[in-house]
Amino acid sequence: MSEAWTWTYLDADGKELSGDELVTTAFPSQSDAENWFGESWHELGEAGVDAVVLHREGVVVYGPMSLRAAE
Repeated sequence: MSEAWTWTYLDADGKELSGDELVTTAFPSQSDAENWFGESWHELGEAGVDAVVLHREGVVVYGPMSLRAAE
């Protein structure tokens, strides 16, 4: 049985975002999801994403995790 690891994208107000530039397909592992995020976080920020939440089979694993630089 394979797992489904997915991201939810949030704007600065914490509202969920969607759009063609935001990946909605599931990843087979946490590592795959996090590797993709590590390569894509800058583009997500440019698309208006302020934070992300990682889910495993629909259950929150962690987040929201801000894409903003620490102050």
